[in-house]
Amino acid sequence: MTYPLRIVGTMTDVAVSPTSPAPDTSGPSTEPAWPVPSSLSPSRVSSFTSCPMQFRFSSVQRLPEPPGVATTRGSVVHRALELLFELPRPDRTPEALSLKLDRALDEYATDPDYVGLQLDDAGAASFRTDCDTLVEKYFEMEDPSTIRDIGLEVRMAAQVGTLELRGIIDRLELDEAGELVVTDYKTGRAPSGRYEQKSLAGVHFYSFLCEAVLGKRPAKIRLMYLSSGETIETVPSQQSVRFINTRTAAVWKAVERACTTGDFRPNQSRLCDWCSFRQWCPAFDGDPDLAATEAVAAHEALVGESVGSS
Repeated sequence: MTYPLRIVGTMTDVAVSPTSPAPDTSGPSTEPAWPVPSSLSPSRVSSFTSCPMQFRFSSVQRLPEPPGVATTRGSVVHRALELLFELPRPDRTPEALSLKLDRALDEYATDPDYVGLQLDDAGAASFRTDCDTLVEKYFEMEDPSTIRDIGLEVRMAAQVGTLELRGIIDRLELDEAGELVVTDYKTGRAPSGRYEQKSLAGVHFYSFLCEAVLGKRPAKIRLMYLSSGETIETVPSQQSVRFINTRTAAVWKAVERACTTGDFRPNQSRLCDWCSFRQWCPAFDGDPDLAATEAVAAHEALVGESVGSS
């Protein structure tokens, strides 16, 4: 079966809307209301631009979040694929991936993110079936024995002024011409056309890191959506790298401003339905100051209950 391949044009510079008004700097300087993070990753950039209040909870206060089935399933499948690519290229077979999925599940059996799901036997069986479906779809999308991988789960960081930009690349490989290719696995649904550029922003971020760390811009960046079998590809350019610089600088200034003033404003959207911190969000009549104690207590209770019942 042949699955669709979408080619996306070059990312263009767009303005980053401020998340809160600029503070009045005419008075004496004061200590920041919250500590300013020293680094940004694609997920943190996305978190802040989606909802500054959620960013405060997760990235500034670093409050624990209850595990989710979809996120944990994605982590298990990513781990299975990482293990597959540790094998010699001729040994990367569907049967081998099934065994690697067994190992990944064994590794996660005692992980708090899996244990905290509190799955019964039926839930655990369903979780495994969903993982099986994703890894089977992967083999319908590409032949891993043909991939010239040079790095798996590659951690990269680059200093830009006082800010560290960092990220983890799922797979770094060489194409037929010996050029770099960045591949990112996705276990969720592929975005509609209007959201393609947003979904590619994180991978363009990795393109920027490759150029900063390795001195070479990737020839291609790919998102592989294992749930649908769809692949989205784009070619990074000097313009897209410049966009990352521009966007990250704008987001960083907004983060610094919010930490200084304490003004992290909630941004209501459909994402609120899945937000772990909704009960403490002022947009839903919650008290954000209670999150520091209540979120931690709730997480400790969940972990304790899970360990006690395992």
